[in-house]
Amino acid sequence: MARPRFTGSFTQQLPIPEEGIAAVVAVMRSGRLHRYNTGVGEESEAMALEREYASWQGARFCLAVASGGQAMQIALRAAGVKAGDAVLTNAFTLAPVPGAIAAVGAKPVLVEITENLVIDLADLAAKAQRTGARYLLLSHMRGHLCDMEALTALAAELRLTVIEDCAHTMGATWNGRRSGSFGHAGCFSTQTYKHLNSGEGGLLTSDDAEFMARATILSGSYMLYERHGAGPGADTYSDIRFDTPNMSARMDNLRAALLRPQLRAIEADIDAWNARHDLVAEKLAASPAIRVPDRPAAEHYVGSSIQFLLRGISTEDARKMMVYLADVGVEVKWFGANLPVGFTSDHRSWRYIGQQKLPRTDKILAGLFDMRLPLSFSLDDCALIADHILDAVANVLPEDSA
Repeated sequence: MARPRFTGSFTQQLPIPEEGIAAVVAVMRSGRLHRYNTGVGEESEAMALEREYASWQGARFCLAVASGGQAMQIALRAAGVKAGDAVLTNAFTLAPVPGAIAAVGAKPVLVEITENLVIDLADLAAKAQRTGARYLLLSHMRGHLCDMEALTALAAELRLTVIEDCAHTMGATWNGRRSGSFGHAGCFSTQTYKHLNSGEGGLLTSDDAEFMARATILSGSYMLYERHGAGPGADTYSDIRFDTPNMSARMDNLRAALLRPQLRAIEADIDAWNARHDLVAEKLAASPAIRVPDRPAAEHYVGSSIQFLLRGISTEDARKMMVYLADVGVEVKWFGANLPVGFTSDHRSWRYIGQQKLPRTDKILAGLFDMRLPLSFSLDDCALIADHILDAVANVLPEDSA
């Protein structure tokens, strides 16, 4: 008996909580949309979000900005990256990461990955030594954390300043320590497909007062830096305010109002994502042809998407897989395609960074498939999707490929 076609949407998020809708309406009625447009003694929604997110993240400081990409650009500038500097980053990431490096005039140096989709520490050491790079923009791509204790020790040995891209790891931990707290700063996204949804938006956290003062001025605070919910004291800005340009990348009160109720529910949402991820992962792991990346015991991940590898799959068979799954309503992304599609691209299409040889990464990406798991899916939906993927593998791959 044929399985029913899946009819759900892989881009359908949960609705904004009613509390968030009411808060946004209140902001609109007030007319005070700009984060610094407050009455005497008032705390803006953006201020409140910064205070609450810093508390939840366990960071001294938090800055709300216009996007995750802006959080990365501001973090790099505030950390001291200059035009022409080499900045290391994972070869497997999304375009805004090398884009942030390029935007500050620096040179991305791509580091190989492992089959668990995390940065290869041996290649990181080799390229840091070869290039003299002093900065690492570490992308926790698709929610996979490398051994963060080993990474931190290696970074100290190599004298690397680490900025963490936590767009896919908001709420994830390594041995109980939150993603974003291992490096000099953590950069988070609140774009629609992330763990908090304001359409666009970003958050930047750090424990370094001077770094955050530079970041705050860069974000466009003018001389209103004291109107931040989790910022450094006014004395920190005494010289920084005159030496740092204004990049106008602020978050507005509408988006902050959307995010605050979602933050209060995020722990329950993480449990729900992981229930969906683990169900699909367990079913896929039953196929000898499929490899699901390992999840170390130290890692508490957020399974808002899932990745699986079909090692050695041919280009023709990968395309057949994509066609088969599309016909049954399952939307997966394939990182081995020659041309970028939608949000999915790889280093071969980032011509602005210059061609770089990454044979191990290319071999992994050739058989890498990626799929969103929105909370709008039920567990039954996830089981059906996993069964369709298993059917696709059985139909497309030769029996001896397993």
